Amino acid sequence: MEHAEQQFIDGRWVEPSSPERLPVVDPATEEVFAAVAAGTPREVDRAVAAARDAFPGWSRTPVGERVALLERIAAALGERTDEIGAVISREMGMPVKLARSIQAALPPLHFSNYARLLAESSFSEDHGSTRVVREPIGVCAFITPWNYPLHQIAGKVAPALAAGCTMVLKPSEVAPLDAVILAEILVEVGLPAGVFNLVHGEGPVVGAALAAHPGVDMISFTGSTRAGISVARAAASTVKRVTQELGGKSPNVLLADLEGDRLRRAVSSGTKAVCVNSGQSCNAPTRMLVPRTSQDEVCEIARQAVAKMVVGDPRDESSFVGPLSSADQFDKVQTLIQAGVDEGARLVVGGPGRPEGLERGYYARPTVFADVDNSMTIAREEIFGPVLSILPYDSEEEAVAIANDTDYGLSAYVSSADPERARSLAARLRAGQVQINGAPFDPAAPFGGYKMSGNGREFGRWGLEEYLETKALVGYGGDESRQQPAQP
Repeated sequence: MEHAEQQFIDGRWVEPSSPERLPVVDPATEEVFAAVAAGTPREVDRAVAAARDAFPGWSRTPVGERVALLERIAAALGERTDEIGAVISREMGMPVKLARSIQAALPPLHFSNYARLLAESSFSEDHGSTRVVREPIGVCAFITPWNYPLHQIAGKVAPALAAGCTMVLKPSEVAPLDAVILAEILVEVGLPAGVFNLVHGEGPVVGAALAAHPGVDMISFTGSTRAGISVARAAASTVKRVTQELGGKSPNVLLADLEGDRLRRAVSSGTKAVCVNSGQSCNAPTRMLVPRTSQDEVCEIARQAVAKMVVGDPRDESSFVGPLSSADQFDKVQTLIQAGVDEGARLVVGGPGRPEGLERGYYARPTVFADVDNSMTIAREEIFGPVLSILPYDSEEEAVAIANDTDYGLSAYVSSADPERARSLAARLRAGQVQINGAPFDPAAPFGGYKMSGNGREFGRWGLEEYLETKALVGYGGDESRQQPAQP
């Protein structure tokens, strides 16, 4: 990739200030196949300065021009679907067939959604003699993860561009190459210099510099709760706006009226959802809550679902589960699977170690535990691997209590033969998003969490609002000669 080892600052590809490079490892082979620059605070300063210089002009760009640009970005991303899918598959291990249909398909959808939303939006409203206007917040910094890399980048860049903000992006050093493709596209479609800047680097260096930078007005972070806390602390000294999409430990409540084919579908789809992307999804339904009397039947259905999954080379079109993203992630998942065994959970399928025949690559065995107590490590900590915990309950009240007994509140799931019963229980779950009866992910719905799952929302109009400030023009529609009372 031509620009992989460069930074993108003020509309130009520039050579990095440090000779150090960060290796990009193919998790299927454990081999380095590319490298990116190890950015420095000096480059952060340059990128923030470029964004600040570009802000006055971009923030006043007519809405119609911004809509057209977003549409061009969406179209250009769509034209490079196969390339983007292949790059992300190699960076972080999702099987290429899924990478094309998920990783590469979502980003253009975000840009086209925000083009439509921007065209429909009004940024002012009158309240008596006061006009309330919404204005772009300013320079934004984005720190994005490796698990759905371009999807998460698009979920920040698209609404920020729509709002009229300028930005600096630090993508994950584990999966950075898809961000290079986006930068190339932004040049092709004619985005003005300085509006978008890309600085590769490590979180403790580039991420920390962005979080603390006095020239940054807002920072949006997606990643672990631990890292999110560090970002918020660094940002506090400059009182910048902070939005965070952090960890999750999502409950999947199956109600007692599910029987026969309905139960089989709910369990099979729930098990499959845990293992998509090798379990590396912050909203994965990793705690399946089931009636105690149904647990054995549920375990058998889950075991059969795992048996049908092809674990293997992500370049193989038949693979459903690829490797974990890195050696560190592999070690973490193995440690937590072993904790489940040691703490007395019943192993239904899988367990520690690699799948048979896959001795090279960071592959984990899709694993299902039963008789899990909500106090166990595997029920409390976000594993970020293909590991399902089945927790039995004796009443709906207990199911709700178990579901809400978590530090997280990103997503939840509920299934019932009675839609009204499902909706009623969904209303009692403390999570930012609840999917009912197997409803698919909605990229236009607000996404974000309660409790330690973060602050703020992404996607749809709620995502756009995060990039806007509110200004009250008092007396805008009144008599200007009228004497105004003193401020309190």
